[in-house]
Amino acid sequence: MADTNTAVATKKVVQTHGKKRSAVAVAYCTNGKGLIKVNGVPLELVQPKVLRLKVYEPILIVGKEEYAKVDIRVRVRGGGSVAQVYAIRQAVAKAIVAFNSKFVDEQSKNEIKKKILDYDRSLLVADPRRCEPKKFGGRGARARFQKSYR
Repeated sequence: MADTNTAVATKKVVQTHGKKRSAVAVAYCTNGKGLIKVNGVPLELVQPKVLRLKVYEPILIVGKEEYAKVDIRVRVRGGGSVAQVYAIRQAVAKAIVAFNSKFVDEQSKNEIKKKILDYDRSLLVADPRRCEPKKFGGRGARARFQKSYR
């Protein structure tokens, strides 16, 4: 019984999330050997193939040596394929920053955070834009029906 408690206590876990429109990705970052999976699938097999490089961006920016000491498992739901890819990359970037902040040291966290922010701010900060709802008197949110005087 005591063995299971010590095993749980030594496991370092950080949970972060990334959002893009209605897609939400939750990343669980644990100490490990560089394994990154999305919905149980390795990162190399993420679809669509065109956007696979977008998922690799946080890894390429920070360097593979930072990811070699952690395992990241991402669960993503909602939205379309593009929104899901952007949510995944945000969750992965936030996970490595949070893991370094909590279990390594503040200096390495600040270095990683600066590298990521210099490349693309949306890797750490969520995009607040949402679709504006349609109103009456027109076809969309802003477009109005044509007015006739006669």
